[in-house]
Amino acid sequence: MKFCSQCGGALEHVVPEGDDRERARCPACGTVHYENPRTIVGCLVEHVAGGRARVLLCRRAIEPGKNLWTLPAGFLELDEGAVAGARRETREEALAEVDVQAPHAFLDLPHIGQTYALFRARLVGGRHGAGQETLETRLYELADVPWDELAFPVVNCALELYAADRRAGVARLHHGVLHWNGRGDKFAWANYELREHIAVELAHGDLVPDAPGGPNLPDRDAPLSDGPRAR
Repeated sequence: MKFCSQCGGALEHVVPEGDDRERARCPACGTVHYENPRTIVGCLVEHVAGGRARVLLCRRAIEPGKNLWTLPAGFLELDEGAVAGARRETREEALAEVDVQAPHAFLDLPHIGQTYALFRARLVGGRHGAGQETLETRLYELADVPWDELAFPVVNCALELYAADRRAGVARLHHGVLHWNGRGDKFAWANYELREHIAVELAHGDLVPDAPGGPNLPDRDAPLSDGPRAR
């Protein structure tokens, strides 16, 4: 931001009185412009049949991550709550109606000023398809997820946490900070570590346990995290 949205004057970057960091301030009218993290909401959608659960992924039609797979998610609008926004994004990107079951993961990405709020949801009616920003949608067993073709590290993280919950047969609410190592590709999951991980067991998670053995997750040079702190 270079110019004031109130009066059009050029902005300067100073530490306002009573603050502890630089802000964009207009010297002409005195307006301080705050830049805060943006919230992204979405659903980890399950389709349960025959006692087995598959997850819904969308192959992106737009950059970043064109042709790669993701969870249906997008920016929260000003006039909606997080769950309503997650349902809307799922409807827009995957043409799917869902029943939100429980919160799944709240993941912070401070290096790009984003916070993700992801919810576990059940697919209603089994119907899904490609919205305007999607090339195709597909239901995957966890073992068949295209781990090397996921669009964003936060998707890898959310799915690995979900897989861990399935193996344990316990639904948990996760929170953590996705820390980028500052050196490699910002879109490569191998360059991230989940820090400050808190996992809280949910009383009514309604999670379908995974089969013995669980899915084969991709090898990582670094662990997902140093282990959750259960609460």
